[in-house]
Amino acid sequence: MYRVYLSKSRNKNIFYRGLLKMILSYEEAIKEYGSDYKLKKAIDSGVVFKIENGIYSSRKYNNELEVILKKYPKAILAGEYAFYIHGLTDVIPEKYSLATSSKAARITDKRVEQLYVRQDLLPLGVQEIEKNGAVIRVYDKERMLIELLRNKNSMPYDIYKEILLNYRRIIGDLEIWRIQEYAEKFPKSKMISKALDEEVM
Repeated sequence: MYRVYLSKSRNKNIFYRGLLKMILSYEEAIKEYGSDYKLKKAIDSGVVFKIENGIYSSRKYNNELEVILKKYPKAILAGEYAFYIHGLTDVIPEKYSLATSSKAARITDKRVEQLYVRQDLLPLGVQEIEKNGAVIRVYDKERMLIELLRNKNSMPYDIYKEILLNYRRIIGDLEIWRIQEYAEKFPKSKMISKALDEEVM
């Protein structure tokens, strides 16, 4: 079981910046080192490492999920990988599920499953959590419960039942008003509310 928790640091923004600065985009790396030439010199001297195209780090080995989210800064961790991050399933998905705007360019990274989301629904329930030293943008458990009920027919039944049972165990810890508020914003909101009452509550 993995512990997932929000940082309780009073100076949260500085705390986040300190973590995120370990992984830099090309633009951030240029700003940090002054020029492309100086960046290459820093790489040659081992001060910074090129992780993959456009991604640099002060560490030689990095959390792949953190690299993925840095590479796609507007994407949000969703789908089965979000359930895994939240400790609602022990099954590690083969791909990182990333939610993007329905108008976003196609992600060709083979490690990623891209989920197109309507623009007004995209930011609903986004939170930042710390996991294994990385700050991760992910939908909260309340939003993911809505996603579970909306997508139950497209998920393997055993995975759906495992996640649903885990939700029943923690339902008292969730913010019910938030779940209801989210449900109202989605198409077929009455169907979602009925499923909440019959399958979860």
